[in-house]
Amino acid sequence: MELAISFIQSKIYEVRGIKVMLDFDLAGMYGTETGNLKRQVRRNMDRFPDDFMFELTREEFNDLRSQFGNSSWGGTRYLPYVFTVHGVVMLPNVLQSKKAVETSILIVRAFNAMREVLLNPPAHVFEVKELQNEVLQLKQYIEDVFTDQNDINEDTRMQLEILSTVLAELQSKTKWLDNPGKPHLN
Repeated sequence: MELAISFIQSKIYEVRGIKVMLDFDLAGMYGTETGNLKRQVRRNMDRFPDDFMFELTREEFNDLRSQFGNSSWGGTRYLPYVFTVHGVVMLPNVLQSKKAVETSILIVRAFNAMREVLLNPPAHVFEVKELQNEVLQLKQYIEDVFTDQNDINEDTRMQLEILSTVLAELQSKTKWLDNPGKPHLN
């Protein structure tokens, strides 16, 4: 079975701020049992310092499992080992199989492809950022225009009230001038 880089990338997780792969995923890709992989690692612990491989805590494992809702992770009796890219490179040396070497090369390429995207995001990522900035600027402009519009409306309303009051006074004065002898009620 030829492994696709996208499949491998789907098996790379982040734990403790580090990109890692789980022992049972690697065992499946390397064509061996998880127990055998762990046995070989335990026999060669000097090749796997903490920055190459570490065991998950129960909390980390439960968090990963709930994050991805993967029931196939099931009820393992032992907490899984996770391997950084360096540990992945070391594994074929202890598993001693041609398939492990070939798979390790693909896994390293998957890690590198992910790193490349993070370091050099595609141009469209920048275009999206620019569009987001333009939308924010447009939103601010519209809010400013409506604020000004509301201010103008308030000013206009006040001016109309003053005009209305003055017109009412003028009307009452003209009525009185037309008939000065009669009292007028407003």
